Order: sequence, then C-alpha cells, then structure tokens
Amino acid sequence: MKCKDAIVEYKQYMIVEKGHSPKTVESYIRDIKQFIEYMNQNFHINDMAEIDKDLVYQYLKDLRTRLKNSSADRHIVSLRQFYIFLVKEGKVQSNVMSSFELAKKEQYLPEVLSVEEMNQLLSSVEMKDSISARNRCMLEILYASGLRVSEMCSLTLQNVNIQKGFVKCIGKGNKERIVPMNKQCCHYLKEYIENFRPQLSEKSSQYLFINKKGQPLKRDDFYHLLQTIVQKSGLTKHITPHTLRHTFATHLLENDADLRSIQKMLGHSDISTTTIYTHVSQSKTIEEYMKLHPRSQKGRQKS
Repeated sequence: MKCKDAIVEYKQYMIVEKGHSPKTVESYIRDIKQFIEYMNQNFHINDMAEIDKDLVYQYLKDLRTRLKNSSADRHIVSLRQFYIFLVKEGKVQSNVMSSFELAKKEQYLPEVLSVEEMNQLLSSVEMKDSISARNRCMLEILYASGLRVSEMCSLTLQNVNIQKGFVKCIGKGNKERIVPMNKQCCHYLKEYIENFRPQLSEKSSQYLFINKKGQPLKRDDFYHLLQTIVQKSGLTKHITPHTLRHTFATHLLENDADLRSIQKMLGHSDISTTTIYTHVSQSKTIEEYMKLHPRSQKGRQKS
C-alpha cells in the first residue's frame, strides 16, 4: 500500500471510527508524515510494505539524537497505533513497531508547599474587593479540593454546593466527580458569591470565576495571576497551579488519608499515578529526620 494512501485511510479511521478530536488527529498525522518523509528521503521508499524493522530502528535512533525522550516516545506511540491499524486492515503483514520500547521515564518528585507556606500564600490575598476576593477563592478551592486549573475555570455556580460542602467537576475523559470542600473554603466562597461576584461584571454568567467582562477566566489568566500573588507573598519557591494540586494530595496523605480516596478526589484513572505522593511524603520525612534528629548531623560530622 502506498504510504500516502495509508495516511489518508488512517486519518479517516481516526475521525470516523475512533472519534478523535481534530487536535489529536493532527498530532498523530504530523508524527506519521515525518516518519514517511524520512523513509522517502533517506531510502526512497513510497510503499508501506518496504519498511522493515531495521529501517524503523534507524529512524528512531535519529529521533533520539534530536528530541527529548518524551517527544520521541510520542512519535513511537503515534506509529504504534498507525501500525496496529494497518495490520488490522490487512495493509501490512506485520507490526514493525512491536519490538520498540518507550524510554524509561525519569522519576521526579513534584514540588509541594508546607502547611506554613500554603497558609502564607493564602493569607497574602485579603478579600477587600471583587478581584482579590475572586483570587482568594480560586486559591482556596484549589487547595481544598485539588482540582486541575482547567476544571476550576470551567466551574459553574451550579457546580458548587456550599451548604453540603462539595464541588462537582468534569475532569479528563469527560468524567464527572464530586470532591469535598472544607468549611473555611465554603465560608470564603459564600462571601465571594453573595457580596463580591456581583461587582465583577454587570453581565450575567453561569461561571463561578469571571473577569470584568463576565467571561470565565482561562487557565493562562490564572497562571499569570498566581505568579503575581506568589511574588507578593514573599515565597521564593517556583509555584504553578499544579503545585497547589500536589500540595492538596500530599497534605491529605500526611494526615493519614486513604490513597484510594485521594485517587478519587484527584480524578486519577490509575492508582499508580497517585502513589507519587507517597514518595513525596517519604522524602520529606527523611529530610526532617536529617535536620532534627539529635545524632544525625553529629554522627556525620564525627565520621
């Protein structure tokens, strides 16, 4: 099968059969086209049947020299799915991508704030006008419920139940989940909704957090607001919206919350994603031990 025809058919399959979004389709096709162009330019190949594992190895080796592991892995995933389709449809006899593994992901521990640092960040924003009240409530709800910033920005007034203390959000995969909020967060939200939010804009809006035009805030808007807030708070750590989500999960775990419960609140489909926070807690425990145990530092100095 001609390479260009294979791309056309796969694109149609992703749109019609799989129902992928335009951005997802565009991303897959871009990676596949780059692969096909490499085969054509370097080996003068125009037919999918002519591509064997040795040629794929050459291509992937070239990718690894030019791209980060994460980017190269994305290309591999795109090509894997492409070849699964080709084999299934009988366009090629074997999946030449089957023996190529993804690079081992580097394990990293997310940055989190201590309870004192989180309180310092929150208390740096006083609810004295409509803007500061909105900003304070956004910080409060992210720390109280561990929402992703995109989930927070899409919240409507109907999503928040202050009396019962929970927030309902739509997460990844269009999955709905209900997450509790603490009493303090509910208190701030009630004051914001009743006294400050009406001052933000005369235009009616269903969204909880809006700008002066009555439009919902976007994730980029909040990111820039957060950087300003952090700077004024006096904290020196690099803090992003996701830092607040990490902090939410870590603080719950440190106070003996069940890992499965944290998984549900975060909206993680796989428990292995949530277990990263156990490593954060262990790391902090060891760090505190080395700082505070009477013999840890002395013992190292003598040896």
